[in-house]
Amino acid sequence: MNHNEELNEELGHNHIATSAETPLRKDAFDKTDEEKIESIKKDVENILITLGMDLTDDSLKGTPNRVAKMFVKDIFGGLNPTKKPSSSTFENKYKYGEMLVEKNIVVYSTCEHHLLPIVGRAHVAYISNGTVVGLSKMNRIVDYYAKRPQVQERLTIQIVQELQKVLGTDDVACVIDAKHLCVNSRGIRDIESSTVTAEFGGKFKEDKVRREFLDYIKLETKF
Repeated sequence: MNHNEELNEELGHNHIATSAETPLRKDAFDKTDEEKIESIKKDVENILITLGMDLTDDSLKGTPNRVAKMFVKDIFGGLNPTKKPSSSTFENKYKYGEMLVEKNIVVYSTCEHHLLPIVGRAHVAYISNGTVVGLSKMNRIVDYYAKRPQVQERLTIQIVQELQKVLGTDDVACVIDAKHLCVNSRGIRDIESSTVTAEFGGKFKEDKVRREFLDYIKLETKF
């Protein structure tokens, strides 16, 4: 193994991000979803055959097609810019000027280093400068950026940057606490550990505001 290969292995094993942008080729969307599914299906077939699986078995016959559709339509659907949530916002007519926090947003993503699940919760907050966004939009933005091969640090940054753009303010924050199955189920196999990442913009860089946000996250939700 040469030096570059060793470096790539080291980056992958330690889950190091190389960019805040999702690394996509310029021709990423030249193929239709159907063409991608057909191509991926053949690749999955080859993987299973190479592993020694009998694809004539009724249980396995449809697996290549199911996996290909899942990749394109579901767990990596956030790669497709046409699936990006609409950016409709509303005037803050009731003049709510305090922090708004949407916590415990479920995160289902996929580690780009081993293609294993990342599962956790995102906590997102912003302070309105005159514009507000629907609560479900915050969940949709998290889901959109989660549905792609990801690194948790990048996901956290992308959520904040998107909301900053939508709301027209720097005052946005996000904390994600998630388990990585590439850590929990392989390698060191530590099933208890989780990874916490945070991105604070604008006023959230101030100690008092950041602490208020973190205190909100700790509140027990009862209903």
